[in-house]
Amino acid sequence: MAKLNQGLTLNQMQLLAYAIYSTQQDGKTEFNKTDFENKFGIEKYQTRHAKEDAKRLLDLKFSIEDLENDYFEYYNVFQSIKYKDGIFYFKWTDDMVPHILELKERYITTDLTITSQFKSGFSWTLYEYLKAHYGYWHKPLSKEALMKLFGVEDKKTYQNNTGRFKTSVLDVAINELNQYTEFKVWYVEQKKGRAIVGFDLHWSTGEKVASATRKQINELKTILNAIHEGMFDFINLRDDKNRQTAIELVRQAERMTIYTEDPICITKERADRLIMDANWILRELERLHEIDTNTKVLFYNWLDGN
Repeated sequence: MAKLNQGLTLNQMQLLAYAIYSTQQDGKTEFNKTDFENKFGIEKYQTRHAKEDAKRLLDLKFSIEDLENDYFEYYNVFQSIKYKDGIFYFKWTDDMVPHILELKERYITTDLTITSQFKSGFSWTLYEYLKAHYGYWHKPLSKEALMKLFGVEDKKTYQNNTGRFKTSVLDVAINELNQYTEFKVWYVEQKKGRAIVGFDLHWSTGEKVASATRKQINELKTILNAIHEGMFDFINLRDDKNRQTAIELVRQAERMTIYTEDPICITKERADRLIMDANWILRELERLHEIDTNTKVLFYNWLDGN
């Protein structure tokens, strides 16, 4: 939901989340405005507010992008949203329904319990961002990237005055996350001369975590490089189904390369999992290639190095 929430007001984020919540609870695509108001403690949510928020949500789109491989997909989230006599009626697009139903009910329920306490949409945005970066313990972001995340990149005041951006946006979000969520969040300013050019966000859930080692990152790089170098052989298969499977596996491996970039931002546990996943992808690609060529492939154990 992190990308869907970008650019939405707090009430619009709440309305979207409650629509997802309602669908997951019992498959219903309608809910009472009063129930929505009570869930988030909203007062004086009038019909004109509902109209403004529904119009904005109807414009929502989600995407699957892999621009490096010349591929992208865009979908509308809602087919229609109707409001009458205190009841919201909404219809998801067919492509969106599987994504809604695949989300874990407990995850959404827990999120609503936490996010219903937020008073700022910035807090919701940052919370979703951190949740989406499972396995990280810090993440350096430029000031421009952080402003874009919060949807305030066009605000001249924040462009010219980093102090105002910190006080009115970043610190507001961090304070609410520290107060209401499982995260402990802080940041380290990144400077160029005297100017603040970025923020290194840090967060934890109270448990001590170890950073991934350089050895782990290099091991992951080795496996991913092997996949990349053999990519054209792996995907040039005669069987259509196996070829599509191989293409998707290669794409999964390509998406893992972001974890090998400096500085090291992921945890040791996350790195171990990525190494296992990358090794499995390589083995599966070799297996598909073996089936296609009817030749025996000698599997290399990248974990043991022998």
